Amino acid sequence: MSHLAPASSIDNRLPTRRAWCLGAGRATLALLLAAQWPEHAAANDGLEGRRFDTQAGMAGKAAHVPSDILSFAAGLFHSSDCDQYQYGKGRYTRSVEPDGAIRFEAETESPTYGRNTWKGVIRGRSIEGEFVFHRKPTWWRPNPEPLPHWFKGQEVDPSGKPLS
Repeated sequence: MSHLAPASSIDNRLPTRRAWCLGAGRATLALLLAAQWPEHAAANDGLEGRRFDTQAGMAGKAAHVPSDILSFAAGLFHSSDCDQYQYGKGRYTRSVEPDGAIRFEAETESPTYGRNTWKGVIRGRSIEGEFVFHRKPTWWRPNPEPLPHWFKGQEVDPSGKPLS
């Protein structure tokens, strides 16, 4: 009794191994390309590299932030005014309306203060929207209420000069 496989079964396994190796190679290539995709996708999303000088205030009240640069770079959203509160950059999503307006959403977090959820729309060189400050719970305020804010502004170049 022989423990060796008949020659015909060995020949049948070769194409399977070859197919498996080709499949694994294709999968590896797909993973490498997918890792690079966010940068390529962001470069063509209508937001990448854009900056807006905005004012902001609590809902129903006048502006208390006279200048906040909102920017979109490398697939991330950033609020310059929130730097002082240790908010980082956050990934954004966007959609384009039939009229060309770009809607976006983002979330930024601070280890100390909580998180901000942003929703806005860009029409031409103008931006407007709202963000909600979700305060971090504390022992004296275990369930803080979210604080809605508004923002609006105009697109600027890297030096801060308004674009026409």
